[in-house]
Amino acid sequence: MSVTRAQQSLRTPVVPVRTKLAHPALLLTGIVLVALNMRACLAAISPMVGEIQRTFGLSATASGLITTVPVLFQGVGAPLTPRLTRRFGTERVVLGAVLVLGAGVLLRVLPSVAALYAGCVVIGVAIAVLNVSMPGLVKREFPHRAPAMTGVYSTTMLVGATLAAGSSVPLEHALGGGWRASLGAWSLLALVAAVAWLPQVLRGRQEQLGAAAVPTRQPKPIAGLWRLPLAWQISLFMGISSLMVYTLVAWLPTILADHGMSRDQAGLVFAFSNLVQVAGAFLVPLAAGRMTRQRGLAVAMAALNAVGVAGLLIAPVSGAWVSATVLGLAQGGSLGLALAFIVLRTGSAAGAAQLGGMSQAVGYLIAAAGPVGGGALHQLTGGWTAVLVVLLVLAAAAALAGWGAGRNTTLG
Repeated sequence: MSVTRAQQSLRTPVVPVRTKLAHPALLLTGIVLVALNMRACLAAISPMVGEIQRTFGLSATASGLITTVPVLFQGVGAPLTPRLTRRFGTERVVLGAVLVLGAGVLLRVLPSVAALYAGCVVIGVAIAVLNVSMPGLVKREFPHRAPAMTGVYSTTMLVGATLAAGSSVPLEHALGGGWRASLGAWSLLALVAAVAWLPQVLRGRQEQLGAAAVPTRQPKPIAGLWRLPLAWQISLFMGISSLMVYTLVAWLPTILADHGMSRDQAGLVFAFSNLVQVAGAFLVPLAAGRMTRQRGLAVAMAALNAVGVAGLLIAPVSGAWVSATVLGLAQGGSLGLALAFIVLRTGSAAGAAQLGGMSQAVGYLIAAAGPVGGGALHQLTGGWTAVLVVLLVLAAAAALAGWGAGRNTTLG
């Protein structure tokens, strides 16, 4: 496909699915509040893993499952989302997912190991639905500015993660209820997002009632998506990048603490890394939308990941802030670029949802191996060197996948 056609596909929606535009302020507010929830409850638990491990007497591998289970079920739930959105509408599916997410946060803090892991399952499925719904919604509502708006909501996700990582320990002290009170408090954010999203559900219902009078041309699905090399390259780039992110989300504070850094300072370094991710998640999709090819950008993100991991190997404590900065830029940029690939490599909102379902199913199933695999390898070797060396190798694999994903073509 020529550059002109590829760019035109981002400017012109295939199906006129809107009879009237959403109020921009209400829509943007809803998107931002929903996105704030999409990483907060995952990042909030990382500084608490040690306390949870002591509370239930968990091994390092079992502790890794606290982070792995939500990621695994993001992969399991992702392929189901396009069917849900076709049947119930994107707006209602998003509302339901946010409410389920809040319920999962509360379930996770009940006083039993079974409830802990069941809550992780519920959280993972809810986030999967949001992960797949949002790129299609953004492409449908903002066809002229899809990459820029992808940057906005991916940035907001990381802002939520930063706030959660940085405030988990202070919330624990302020609420006086230990790790359970600190983690459970994030259910309130889900409730606020659900209330803010209600106008979009009401608008979607009104449009459904009038849709019979407005015939529309239904988009064709991308034929043979699971057999297309480009779809697999996008999926692998997302998966490997996410594996690196979730491994360090689960273990970075522990890695730093095991090398002699205080728990509070390790939490601050981790929060700072999440904060820096915001810049990468916002700027990289903007840059990607201005390029005909994103191959160099993908390789640059993988290279920055490798540099940050190497810093943790060489100087884990004295170089912690530098490593956190580099890793933040790399991880935020990789996330933003992976999401941008979904809208840049498809020609319609339906295609974006379909590719999003595949790439996030494959991606998060790969990513799920990171936290538990890192914990198991640490338990086997008694240190973190082997884990970090594996991450270096994976950075090279991400560069190869990103080189293919970044070529100038579209699916379907």
